[in-house]
Amino acid sequence: MACGNCGTTENGVPKGCKSNGNCGTGGACGSGSKLAVFDWLSNMTLPTGEAPFNIYEVRFKNGRKHFFKNTENLTLSMGDVVATEGSPGHDIGVISLGGELVKVQMKKRNVKADSEDVKKIFRKASQRDLDIWKTARDKELETQRKGREIISRLELKMKLSDVEYQGDGKKATFYYTADERVDFRQLIRDLAGAFSIRVEMKQVGMRQEAARLGGIGSCGRELCCSTWLTDFRKVNTAAARYQQLSLNPLKLSGQCGKLKCCLNFELDTYLDALKHFPKQDKILKTEKGEAVYVKMDIFQNMLWYTYKNDSFKWFKLSLEQVNEIIALNNNNEKGLSLEEYESDIVVEAKVDFENVVGQDSLTRFDTPKKPRKNNRRKNNRNKRKPATAKANNNQNKPKQNPPKKKQPQKQQPKQKQPKQQQPKAETTGQKPRRKNNNRRKKTVNKNGQDKPKE
Repeated sequence: MACGNCGTTENGVPKGCKSNGNCGTGGACGSGSKLAVFDWLSNMTLPTGEAPFNIYEVRFKNGRKHFFKNTENLTLSMGDVVATEGSPGHDIGVISLGGELVKVQMKKRNVKADSEDVKKIFRKASQRDLDIWKTARDKELETQRKGREIISRLELKMKLSDVEYQGDGKKATFYYTADERVDFRQLIRDLAGAFSIRVEMKQVGMRQEAARLGGIGSCGRELCCSTWLTDFRKVNTAAARYQQLSLNPLKLSGQCGKLKCCLNFELDTYLDALKHFPKQDKILKTEKGEAVYVKMDIFQNMLWYTYKNDSFKWFKLSLEQVNEIIALNNNNEKGLSLEEYESDIVVEAKVDFENVVGQDSLTRFDTPKKPRKNNRRKNNRNKRKPATAKANNNQNKPKQNPPKKKQPQKQQPKQKQPKQQQPKAETTGQKPRRKNNNRRKKTVNKNGQDKPKE
């Protein structure tokens, strides 16, 4: 998300439009903010005699937000970097919201203005504060890597997901996930001795971990918990059943390992649509026998039923037909057979791909090719048939045709000379040798020895 004024420098760093949070993109220009709120009351003036609200919403790393009081009456606006009260020391954050909309956010999170959680804003961050904050943020990856090495050495059953340094660099918060209770007293001593900082361990759930780290979901978009979702409601497998989804844990679970939060988004719409459908345990009584529910299509208002005795074939019925059979059963009457109801359904022709411009069909690879072996056998059989027919005709021809035409075929004993030349040219593939008249003629004696002939 970006507006038309956004751009990048020569090094590829985003410039940002510097609208101080009033941009229509939700302050996404170069700030990398999450869960940003558009202040649509920023250009409106307050009624006469009413002072502006002195509590601001400040954003920290990974969308973590808290409320702080402006006790020093500083002139602040959205996007300013301020130094806030920490425990101990101070922290550096960015103002994400101010004015009357802060009251709405505090009411939503059940935070009162007099609460101890609402701390103070000390000052606007100076250049020295920004330099210390930047060096502290650069240490986080190395601290996380060494922290995981210490955890594996102590053999603790926990996973270190993220590390966040305080703005002054004197304190670090280690976020971890664990299935069981972990005794990390020795871990805190080792971490404090290795990094010389104040250590705070904070356990988060699987969904909070995914919200902090972010990622891309199976839908191709960024995770809802890391962009706009603030409250994590419980998700049950009943939500998948109502939506006629397969109960496959690999498809229903998100990156956090829990059920996807988006299963609750359309659940109310499905529940309203299911009010018009009969219950799944309802048995239909027909002339051919009792029918049992198989599945349904909520969008097309179609249901599938099958007979109890013959469950191999499913019959497609409309919602009106099913309600008609149920009404007949309530009056102690039986409906027609499912075959007759299915024959009454009119199937609408689907608009398929049309080859208007001469393009290939999109489904040309869907139809399987026929095996070629059978075709070859058929072709061979077809080739053999005319050969046998010709042989039969040749056997019948001598009775009708004169014998002169058949003489060259029968008089084959005279063709003895080509038989001697065939092996020389065809088998060897060489030229036939010339006869040498100068060879000595040999004669054989009675004893079988060769004797030169004079």
